[in-house]
Parts: sequence; structure tokens; C-alpha cells
Amino acid sequence: MAQEVRGVIAPGKDEPVRVETIVVPDPGPGEAVVQVQACGVCHTDLHYKQGGINDEFPFLLGHEAAGVVESVGEGVTDVAPGDFVILNWRAVCGNCRACLRGRPWYCFNTHNAEQKMTLTDGTELSPALGIGAFAEKTLVAAGQCTKVDPSVAPAVAGLLGCGVMAGIGAAINTGNVGRGDSVAVIGCGGVGDAAIAGANLAGAAKIIAVDIDDRKLETARSMGATHTVNSRESDPVAAIQELTGGFGADVVIEAVGRPETYKQAFYARDLAGTVVLVGVPTPEMKLELPLLDVFGRGGSLKSSWYGDCLPSRDFPMLIDLHLQGRLPLDKFVTETIELTDVEKAFERMHHGDVLRSVVVL
Repeated sequence: MAQEVRGVIAPGKDEPVRVETIVVPDPGPGEAVVQVQACGVCHTDLHYKQGGINDEFPFLLGHEAAGVVESVGEGVTDVAPGDFVILNWRAVCGNCRACLRGRPWYCFNTHNAEQKMTLTDGTELSPALGIGAFAEKTLVAAGQCTKVDPSVAPAVAGLLGCGVMAGIGAAINTGNVGRGDSVAVIGCGGVGDAAIAGANLAGAAKIIAVDIDDRKLETARSMGATHTVNSRESDPVAAIQELTGGFGADVVIEAVGRPETYKQAFYARDLAGTVVLVGVPTPEMKLELPLLDVFGRGGSLKSSWYGDCLPSRDFPMLIDLHLQGRLPLDKFVTETIELTDVEKAFERMHHGDVLRSVVVL
């Protein structure tokens, strides 16, 4: 039987979000209803609100979430009612060419729930990244639920659903940071700080944080940065080279998503080093580099989509590392808020005042 719950919707482009009653249907085949316990406020939700993803309003916002499975539909075997899960927006299919080649983190056919959640008047909602978790309950594909240790705080666990996983994965999975490597991270917001934490976890010997905000650089040090560079005050390429014996870093992670910072990353890496783009650019952005420099410097230029993560592999492992005290996920939670505070959280995000605001239900 369908249920009525509270949820945060974006009714139209750049309109303030509001709390509405939404209707959550019973799960169909391959689906699950999850009682949401916590959901982080991510920049992607703001992009949805601003119409930067598509124009399929109204949106049910929220996707960086954790909660408890309430019910499952026919054929679901991987999770069961009562399981504590992190929601993910890449439910791998197991059958596409990437999955069949043993690279499911590149799955080309990820899936979402078939049924739609609606407003009480029947208006269909578009759930952010196929999740829609700024709500007391949400309907997802069962493959979007990853079971983890229930002893972790939901406000911490949910962060792996998007931004923190993207950053950690950019370092560990995409950048393949190893013991003794030098790493530079350009842009020290939530994703950049997560990349710093990931590089630290992987055993990097030198981690250089680059940003224009001294507050963010201070936070970056608490995440494991060994050196900081304020790029408003000094040339970051020269600073990174100076800190690495004149060579440049083995891995440079660009967590801003702008052509000018990407060029900094490109020239701040060592010969045969790796550049990882995890910051998300906008459609109109263009990059121009001398092709001879691309050829002559060698190495790898990579993009990292969701940290090249495989939720079933990475989420439980990272939660276990957090519970062991080796991964400080709790440091990413700046504040906990209610559903009615999401619009204010977007404002604080815009001003750079938080790493993560987390809705707790």
C-alpha cells in the first residue's frame, strides 16, 4: 500500500525548495523502499534546483543517503527488510560490456526504480540521481542499496553515497595513489578534502592542498594534507614543483572542474605523472593545451566518475576503516539539519561555510 511521507522538492528553476507530502508506492520487482535516516546536502542537488542537470521539474532532491530497508519487491535477494544500507546512484547491471569485462565500476547500463514517486495530486517526481532522499522514505532500485555495518552513524555513512566517495575514489581508484607518492589536490571543498583523506589512507608521503581560502586549507590539514598553498597568493604550479624537488607531484587531483585549474594540474605533475579530473565542469567550458606538451610529458590524463567506485566493494571497506579510526569520515559533517533547513543549507554551501550539511530524519 502506498505511503504518504514528507519530502523536499524543487518545484522549478531557481525557485526555493519546499517540503511537500509525497506518495511512495510499494516496491515492485527489483525495487526497495528505504526509511531514510540521513542525507547530505550535495552540490549536485543545487545543480538540480538551478536547472543545471535537466528541466524535468519537479525534482525530489537528495541522494547522499543512508537508512534502513523497509520492504523489498519480488526477486530482491541482496538486501532484506531491516538491513542498514548506503544508497548509491550507480546500480550496476551485470550484463553490459563493461560488467562482462570485469569492470563493473564503468557500467554503461545502471538502473533506477521503474515506478515513480508522486505528489498527492499525482504529479510525478524526478528523483535526484534516481534516489530522492530528502524524504522520510524513498523508492529505489534494490541494486542502489549497499549493506554496511549498522554500528556507523547514518549521518557519516551517507556521505559515501556521493561526494566523499568521489574524492576518496579519485585518489585510490582512479589516481592509484601508492605508498610514498607525492600528491597535490587542487580545490579543497568536500570532494577535494576526501581526495586528501584517500591519499593519506593510501600512504602518500607528501600531500599538497591548494585553494584560495585559508579556512579550507586549514581543514585540509586536518584531513591529512602535509603542505598547503594559497593559490591567490602564489603560483600553485611553482609551489608544487618547489615542494617536490622541482619535479612536480606524482598524482595531481583537480577537484574544481575549471579549465584554468586543470591547466595548473597538468603542469604541476611530474613527467609521466597522473592528472585526475574529479571536479565537474559545465557544458560551455573548453580546454586548450599544446599537443606537444601532452605528448612530451607522458603519463595519464584521467577523469574520475563517482571515484570509479564499485559500491559493493568500496562502501563496506571504507565504513570498516572509519570504524577502526583510520578514515575520519565524521570530520566532513559540519552540521546536522532538518528537512525544513535545506534551502538555508544551499546558501551556506554557496558561501563556502560548510563541508557538509546533513539532513537527519
